[in-house]
Amino acid sequence: MGSAGLNKARDKMVQAGVDPVAIETFAHYYRLLEHGETGMIPESSIEPVDMESLASVEVSDEDAAAALRTTAVIKLNGGLGTSMGMDRAKSLLCVRRGLSFLDVIARQVLHLRDKYDAPLPLLFMNSFRTSADTMAALARYQDLPVEGLPLEFLQNKEPKLNVKDLSPVSWPKDPDLEWCPPGHGDLYTAMRGTGLIDQLLAAGYQRVFVSNSDNLGAVPDPRLAGWFATSGAPFAIEAVRRTPSDRKGGHFARRKADGRIVLRETAQTLPADQAALADLDRHRFCSTNNLWFDLAAMKQALDQRDGVLGLPLIRNVKNVDPGDKSTPEVIQIETAMGAAVEVFEGSRLIEVGRDRFVPVKTTNDLLVLRSDVYDLGGDFVLDQASAEIPFVDLDGSYYKLVGEFDKRFPEGAPSLKKASSLKVAGDWTFGHGVQVIGDVELEASSAKRIDADTVLTTDG
Repeated sequence: MGSAGLNKARDKMVQAGVDPVAIETFAHYYRLLEHGETGMIPESSIEPVDMESLASVEVSDEDAAAALRTTAVIKLNGGLGTSMGMDRAKSLLCVRRGLSFLDVIARQVLHLRDKYDAPLPLLFMNSFRTSADTMAALARYQDLPVEGLPLEFLQNKEPKLNVKDLSPVSWPKDPDLEWCPPGHGDLYTAMRGTGLIDQLLAAGYQRVFVSNSDNLGAVPDPRLAGWFATSGAPFAIEAVRRTPSDRKGGHFARRKADGRIVLRETAQTLPADQAALADLDRHRFCSTNNLWFDLAAMKQALDQRDGVLGLPLIRNVKNVDPGDKSTPEVIQIETAMGAAVEVFEGSRLIEVGRDRFVPVKTTNDLLVLRSDVYDLGGDFVLDQASAEIPFVDLDGSYYKLVGEFDKRFPEGAPSLKKASSLKVAGDWTFGHGVQVIGDVELEASSAKRIDADTVLTTDG
């Protein structure tokens, strides 16, 4: 028998048809929460970690091609882009030449299949909110599904919990807000619960490459597939050097107690350790959320643990309505899929270039992606066309939401290829063919328009 709160949560999940594997996984973390587990990783318990670089790794063309032929690709596609004012799958956003994230991803995979004569199945982990829109958008790619495998599987959902007593929250005004996804660590639970791991193994696939659908740099690269296949590692994550924009994000480290690699997220960092978290010289690497794992090793680990991989708990406190700070506080039980790096003996990290990490979390990122900073080649891979990626900071009052952002760039993004930074304060609308060169700051107290073909420079 569990506690009253856990029993209520279980009943709610059963009534909603949640998979039994997911319910048991939720119960595991609920008990940790009840016993005061916070998931915190003190600075005193870890030390910096180093790793090899893809640039210095030798992989033969034969190993690369062979590895790609036994690799499956999964894209995490459960996000709605609510922080950007969207109410449907963020991957439906137009990014280049009338193509959405989904279009580019599909074409990247179809190109690689043709070039390497590889089946390279592509599967999307959707949420109950992104499934219908995503599948409708992908219907035009009739060759995309691989026979015997689904094109999508659904991530699970779990109840948000009242902070005071850990009971499932009730919100009759919008019952959907009573639920949340369990973080992307749910990937493994969902793959086991749907039988997908067994399906892939039975079809002859040996490894999986996973990444976020909003990161178009995360192409299933044959060299990386070959490196992972020949390394013998059960699990690996691609890492990049942290930059000032990554100060508030998570990082890799090594646990002193057992030497295992760990991924410490911001929500797992004590207030007293925030300075160490932000120290780019001490903790130099962060995760791209591009990861590789051996299917047989993952199946064995899940079977040994009765389906609960045992990822570290992330206790996330939010409002029941994320868009309304006056609504009651709730706890969301989450896990990070990259944290599986500490579950497996012999896990590896590999440093990759920033070209494999082009996430779009804000309209600042979207403007850079839509600009001439990147070219989109015939292989649908993003090629960086500028010497550096410019820093963009658009006034949130006017540009945060995609609808408002689009109104202010009606003729497309300005040229940013020669820009170092663009900071916009106030309400500015950009005409066609505007160029930004060097460091440019714009300020206005009333609505302004920049005429077509204007060249904006550091000197004004």
